[in-house]
Amino acid sequence: MRTATRILLLLTAFGLAGPAAFAQKTYLHCGRLLDVRSGRLLSQQTLVVERDRIVAVQAGYAAGGAQDQVINLENRTVLPGLIDCHVHLESQQSRASFAEQFTLNPADIAYRAQAIALTTLRAGFTTVRDCGGSGVNTALRKAVAQGLVPGPRIYSAGTAISSTGGHMDSTDGLSDFMMDKLNPGPAEGVANGPEQCRQAVREQFRRGADLIKIASTGGVLDLSKDGTGAQYTEEEIRAVVQTAHDLGMPVACHAHGAEGIKRAVRAGVTSIDHGSLMDAEAIQLMAKSRTWYVPTLIAGKSVADTVRAHPGYFPPVIAAKALNVGTQMQGTFGRAIKTGVRVAFGTDAGVYRHGQNAKEFGYMTEAGMSPLNAIRTATLNAAELLGDPQNLGALEAGKYADVVAVEGDPLQDISALTRPSFVMKAGKVYVGQ
Repeated sequence: MRTATRILLLLTAFGLAGPAAFAQKTYLHCGRLLDVRSGRLLSQQTLVVERDRIVAVQAGYAAGGAQDQVINLENRTVLPGLIDCHVHLESQQSRASFAEQFTLNPADIAYRAQAIALTTLRAGFTTVRDCGGSGVNTALRKAVAQGLVPGPRIYSAGTAISSTGGHMDSTDGLSDFMMDKLNPGPAEGVANGPEQCRQAVREQFRRGADLIKIASTGGVLDLSKDGTGAQYTEEEIRAVVQTAHDLGMPVACHAHGAEGIKRAVRAGVTSIDHGSLMDAEAIQLMAKSRTWYVPTLIAGKSVADTVRAHPGYFPPVIAAKALNVGTQMQGTFGRAIKTGVRVAFGTDAGVYRHGQNAKEFGYMTEAGMSPLNAIRTATLNAAELLGDPQNLGALEAGKYADVVAVEGDPLQDISALTRPSFVMKAGKVYVGQ
């Protein structure tokens, strides 16, 4: 025994033993397991996890070996880790948001983003698509992937891109002096004309972005006077899409107004995010082209509710846009799903308080989507939008061990998803047992 122990200690010291050589399995005993593909709730199932992967899904409560761990989820409903395809991990909307762009340093943003990432993970969202920040989002992606800080798996858009005066132009509403002094260009996410648009895409590629995010219309929470009009030509959007695709990156497009949506869809963007004021023609075009729709209903609800409840919270120009755009998003969503537009879950987290992402499910079902299909938008559909269905989106052998458990049955009470009692990401438990 002493000789064997010495050998084991020596092997461990030289990195030749440990988890890789003596792999411990984790057995999750699931009272109810949601098969998102078939839509069935399976009783008394066991998920077998080894390292970061699911290696088996077995009927009944399987027993492991002496070295294995068993986690009792027998009184809970178990489903895949949830995916939010539109978050902003660097920021949290508040009365101080405008001033913070002049007072926070990258290190300040990074510390806050780390805390937000953990909040998001603990809310049951094991993977997110960060749709625009300062570049800290890309650094955070690296830190999470390297195990330096806890957080969801991140797909980062780096810095998003718009036209001069568009949603990403940080000088909107500032004095002429500040506009001239800052004068953002392609490197800062402000690009005009096809050549500058190509340059802006290449800049984000150089900085390590996973995808490109553009704005083909104005936005709500900026100081420009209108959030609905088209702000890029179809030629400019095509330049973005072609360059991004050449570099192996999809394109997410922030768009509220119908014309900006139609131009972006015709130009070949991967997703329309928000889609607030889609008309019938835009909806039909979306359905025909199979463009993904990421609706972010909670963001629209949040800003409109804030305007009503807290007069003066937003400047008048933002308050007017919030009431116009935010109040129409849920109705648009209801019309779009009836036409067969493909939906992937996204919330615009940061516009509302991080960690409340799952409230989006309730707004989706209020508009006519079934609870099962709402869950599919945050699992199977989101995995497909991210381009990684082989690793994400279902509780199946070979996929990442991203697992969420809730009390009750979310197919009967979708609000159960707002109260996760167990969260595992890549085989590591972050909430409960």
